[in-house]
Amino acid sequence: MKRVHDFLKEAGAYYLATVEGDQPRVRPFGTIHLFEGKLYIQTGRVKPCAQQLARNPKAEICAFHNGTWLRVACELVEDDRVEARASMLDAYPNLRAMYNENDGNTQVLYMKNATATFASFGGAPEVTRF
Repeated sequence: MKRVHDFLKEAGAYYLATVEGDQPRVRPFGTIHLFEGKLYIQTGRVKPCAQQLARNPKAEICAFHNGTWLRVACELVEDDRVEARASMLDAYPNLRAMYNENDGNTQVLYMKNATATFASFGGAPEVTRF
């Protein structure tokens, strides 16, 4: 899990895919945070992404950095505790211009049943689960 966290943090941006009906939806994200032994992302409840995940929590993350790409297939589960939201926002203080742990909009989700695959053109894929 730490390797996934570090890779996504170093990449700076990754792409999150969700499903809306029978249509895949992909958008860039930048938040990744380790909190209480779980890997978290952050979004706003009013965004279509949050609504899609509420209907179907299965998601996939993809990032590319230094010749290696990472795919993480997982379920994203909401953690509605103020401590989890505050921890994410403390890790990304620039988000505090738009979000607040008590605003009713900030949502943090952790990865569950995750399968992470690291791959490159030069070697065999490495798979880890958490």
